[in-house]
Amino acid sequence: MKWVNFSVPGAAAAYGILESDDCIRAVRGSPFGACEPTGAVHALADVKLEVPLIPRTFYAAGLNYVKHIREYAEQTGERIAEPKQADIGYRAVNALVAHDEAVVIPPDAQQVEYEGELVVVIGKRARHLSEADALSCVLGYTIGNDVSERLWQASDRTFWRSKNTDTWKPMGPWIETDFDLQAAETTVRLNGEVRTHFQTADMLFGIGTFISRMTRYLTLYPGDVIWMGTDGKSPRLKAGDVVEVGISGLGCLRNHLVAAQETPR
Repeated sequence: MKWVNFSVPGAAAAYGILESDDCIRAVRGSPFGACEPTGAVHALADVKLEVPLIPRTFYAAGLNYVKHIREYAEQTGERIAEPKQADIGYRAVNALVAHDEAVVIPPDAQQVEYEGELVVVIGKRARHLSEADALSCVLGYTIGNDVSERLWQASDRTFWRSKNTDTWKPMGPWIETDFDLQAAETTVRLNGEVRTHFQTADMLFGIGTFISRMTRYLTLYPGDVIWMGTDGKSPRLKAGDVVEVGISGLGCLRNHLVAAQETPR
């Protein structure tokens, strides 16, 4: 089932279910609680897709694919060891934008890159889950693009701007509840050309490992998201580029890059 957060002119955003004939059947409520059909039907082409959800807490797994670790080490000249355990980080909701919205590049950003990622959407409150039971709290999955500025990432004490600048976390286009991770492949296209391709499940630490370890110490709530990291190397991006992150079984997240008009201070 595909849960879509959408809007039409003159109305607030609402959830609906995307059906195979490319129409959305609107519902009253959300995927995280009670809902019922409203009777309204919209063509997918006639609506604006919004960010699938604004998470209560935005988690992100860094360095979770071996090839990405090696290529990042080569790029920076640093010696980077593979993580020994499933450590989680955080991102900021201010950075979220939807499918087909613009990613804005500040004037002083020099080395901007994409990171195509699988996003896990939590559907149930979870605490102290074993790895065997970890996926029981998952509602579904969507796609993320963890846009990053590598020079800022290397120089800042935190990732406050290198990862969390406004518009730098595209997410969408919808939440898919029926997803086969083992069969999934992630493909990133830059201006229509395939630049990154990897098996989505080829992670150092799987989803169950992260959820189990996280819920030893913290509570996951409905609407939390966990971005699972990326593989491969990204080319440098510039204004005018279009990035498409596709994950088989989930769809494609597309965003274009534009230059900011402001003057840095």
